[in-house]
Amino acid sequence: MALRDKVRFITPYTPGEQPRESGIIKLNTNECPYPPSPEFARTMAQIPPESFRLYPDPNENELRDALSEVYGIPKERIYAGVGSDEVLALAFLTFFTGGGPLLFPDITYSFYPVWADLYQIPVRTVPLDEDFRIHAEDYCTQEDKAGIIIANPNAPTGLYAGLDLIERILQANPGIVVIVDEAYIDFGGESALPLIDKYDNLVVVRTCSKSRSLAGLRIGYAFGPQMLMDALWAVRNSFNSYTLNHASIVGGAAAVRDTAYLKQTCERIIATRERLAGELRAMGFTFPPSSANFIFAKHETVPGSEIFAALRERKIFVRRWDLPRIGDYLRITVGSDAETDALVAALREIIKEKGAEV
Repeated sequence: MALRDKVRFITPYTPGEQPRESGIIKLNTNECPYPPSPEFARTMAQIPPESFRLYPDPNENELRDALSEVYGIPKERIYAGVGSDEVLALAFLTFFTGGGPLLFPDITYSFYPVWADLYQIPVRTVPLDEDFRIHAEDYCTQEDKAGIIIANPNAPTGLYAGLDLIERILQANPGIVVIVDEAYIDFGGESALPLIDKYDNLVVVRTCSKSRSLAGLRIGYAFGPQMLMDALWAVRNSFNSYTLNHASIVGGAAAVRDTAYLKQTCERIIATRERLAGELRAMGFTFPPSSANFIFAKHETVPGSEIFAALRERKIFVRRWDLPRIGDYLRITVGSDAETDALVAALREIIKEKGAEV
């Protein structure tokens, strides 16, 4: 047997581009347009250089203490890892590798099917309706399930599903873990965190990459019943006890505690999002109402592929997937006001060039 026949190959997740050339308006990966908290900056500047010769705290106590203080949840019910992607990947490995299929929407975060393939978890994708909305009854079937994961607000649509829907799914599936991925919850909607005291099968996963402007440090965390968090720790410690580095632990704690700056940043992004939504509607774009830091939009007459290419020529990067149902949609991150002005001006030019009315 050839060596290649003994190697397992899978199709990996494709992240948004990270261009290094200057002059790019980067609206393709949902990063925050504003810098991290001033408290974060002060804390990072005060870290003694000699502290980096030691391994970081394997229990990430300083960060988990901060999360416990801010969210009012005991530290024993909090897990932290290298971005919500690592937290979710470990959750798939911990909770979903037995039983029937894992259920998630057909249009959602495109890493979910990759992790399922990696861990050889069977999947049943559940179609969203024609308005891209989730229906609870689709997840309340009596079939054997490995688990359920719902991004809320959903990505890439930006739609938020109310907690009544989440509760119906939890109540109908008491024997399996239900993960609610809240990467974008700070930009709209009500968090499912209060439900973890009510349901022993709920895990809520969040990140510092979006609203707290720390995508470059990779800090994610999960809340849930202690039994489920203990299981996550056991799996993590079975292959790497030192995942989060010292700077991420210390700096992340400072950013988490600066709730006033978080509120200010989110309010700015929401205001710009609503302004951008109005400009897009005026140009003939349609889109679901967004509760995230992006808008998922398509033009009434101009194909998404053409707009995507024309924006790229103007050094404006947005995200597009060449997939059924969503090929004409562009996911546009909400940038700064100046970036939004440049985007709107470029779109007006493009739509006019394509012969559509503006």
